[in-house]
Amino acid sequence: MPGAALESWQYLHLILRPHRSLLLQTLFKRSMPLSAEPIDEMYSRYLGAIRHRPLIRNFVYGFFVLFCIYLLNRKIPMRDSSSIPSTELEKFVIRPPQAWEETAAQVRRAFMHAYHGYERYAAPHDQLLPLSNNHSDIFNGWAVTIFDSLDTMLIMDLKNEYARAVDMIKKIEFSLPDGEFAPYFETIIRYLGGLLSAYALSNNQLFLDRADELAVKLDPVFNTMSGLALYSVNPTNRKTSGSEIGILAEIASLQLEYSYLAKLTGKKEHFQRAGTLLHAFENANLEKTGGMLPTRWNLTSAQPYDAHVSVGAQADSAHEYLLKQYLMTAKTDKASLKMYLRATTHIITNLLYISPTRHLLYVTDEIMNFKSGKSYPTHNFEHLSCFLPGLLALGAHTLPLDDLQSLGINLDDIDSDGTFGTARIDHETLAGFNLKKLHLWAAEGLAQTCYLTYADQPTGLGPDEMIFNTAPPKKSWDSTASQWRAAQGILWLKVMKKWNKSGSRGVPPGLEDKKPVAPNRMNYRELRSNRDYEMNKVAYLLRPETIESLYILWRVTGDLRWRERGWRIFAAIETHAKTSSGYASLSAVDTLPAKLFDDMPSYFLAETLKYLYLLFINDNPIPLEEWVFNTEAHPFPVFEWTEQERQLFGIL
Repeated sequence: MPGAALESWQYLHLILRPHRSLLLQTLFKRSMPLSAEPIDEMYSRYLGAIRHRPLIRNFVYGFFVLFCIYLLNRKIPMRDSSSIPSTELEKFVIRPPQAWEETAAQVRRAFMHAYHGYERYAAPHDQLLPLSNNHSDIFNGWAVTIFDSLDTMLIMDLKNEYARAVDMIKKIEFSLPDGEFAPYFETIIRYLGGLLSAYALSNNQLFLDRADELAVKLDPVFNTMSGLALYSVNPTNRKTSGSEIGILAEIASLQLEYSYLAKLTGKKEHFQRAGTLLHAFENANLEKTGGMLPTRWNLTSAQPYDAHVSVGAQADSAHEYLLKQYLMTAKTDKASLKMYLRATTHIITNLLYISPTRHLLYVTDEIMNFKSGKSYPTHNFEHLSCFLPGLLALGAHTLPLDDLQSLGINLDDIDSDGTFGTARIDHETLAGFNLKKLHLWAAEGLAQTCYLTYADQPTGLGPDEMIFNTAPPKKSWDSTASQWRAAQGILWLKVMKKWNKSGSRGVPPGLEDKKPVAPNRMNYRELRSNRDYEMNKVAYLLRPETIESLYILWRVTGDLRWRERGWRIFAAIETHAKTSSGYASLSAVDTLPAKLFDDMPSYFLAETLKYLYLLFINDNPIPLEEWVFNTEAHPFPVFEWTEQERQLFGIL
């Protein structure tokens, strides 16, 4: 009954639950690891049995008293369940504001070091090779680093570098010889996004003119039956290249750029490119994926080609643009918002798992076996997926998730007739939670895991891909598919339901502070068991996703730990990735001294260093309520359509 006093055994359950590993091994002499049986089943079975065994119960009560004395002696504070607790596991120095300004200045100097190296050894080519002091031309040879760096220079107030960049941009020709093609996705997010953002920050007409010119030259890429973009196009002879099967991220990461370009130029054809995509998604058959957009699409029919859902490679930015399109258009694009709500609901109910030993919260992808009709998680966890905590935090910050009716959205809008498979059921499953808190908890837990994959390594930098352990560590025979399947793992929502049912006391599962697991003298098997994951791809590619999420969480929560974690990552980059002319990717994060390879992606200047600078600077030059970042960290301003534009573009 609500308000009724808890029995003593219930208090015992609530207080000792975070320490159930120690409890089970101590009381029941279990030598096997917890992962051999699902944590919550074992834990509930033993705690439930205590109520009916007086001798065991009295012994446990005595143990409980001694354990409480131990906890009090350690002065463990009571903790607020709305955010990750602060414990002895992570000790941060409280820095005064001027110290953070100096840290931001260090990032500014790092940008200058990298960009000056590019200017000296690589311009006007695409990217610097920072070990050989040479260059590469993998994105059309149009000086992508300059276009990608423009808005970072403006934000950092680098007047001299900016002036030299403007002179270069005047001279670049958007042309390619016969037989060469511009990859559409990369060209849009880096070149077009960079130009539009630079225009928004500077009001320099050159950037808008060049953006419009580029969009027109790329337009033949839409010559498909559906109007969805092919993989690449030659802007000179207008020939295209690409399979009939398109990748979600590559066909669905253009709405921000084309909507904003349409706003600036008044050209209906630009607006229609974004509109065609959104219309295709609204009419797609998403029954098998619960309303979430799968990774591969038929460009002729504009229908899904498979039922693989992911927030990692091939999918990430497409989900990101659903929320950001809604926000950029002053919260008027409800179709994009509904798709975002379906996607995040499916992610939270089906793709978030908690590891068996450290209880790390992670997101994975899901693959359907069409013979059995069942979907299976892979338990792969990609660095690319570490943008998701920032996206969830941004959604929790900007959306009335617990009052969607105030936006004119109800459950029938999520799924009224089963068109989106389990979308309605999944949404109803979350009805017992405060959705704003749930999304933010997911963001905080995921971001902590992303950070720990850095902190676990001797270099302090994170691997590109991992695979998580599951419980139990066994495979089961799938008779329908005639193959062995890995264990399904522990769904975060399942554990959250139990926590919610118990009164939501303490820290939400997956958000408890964890300390890094350093290699020391552990062998490979011990390291994998203690960390709960093994690394599939050990390289660090100077990626921005984790830092992006730390930045957004800092701005949303004001929690200084996100800043401090960002500082530790920046210090590791300075220590291990810096070269005489720039910064290089690491071929392995688990080896000292660090092994580098000859690559400095343009996104390191566009995203990684920009997000670090914005994380450390005390001012807030790009407020999240007034600007939206594209997937290459190029900020676009929030705007409203005028009545004239609505009529011209057919906006209802």
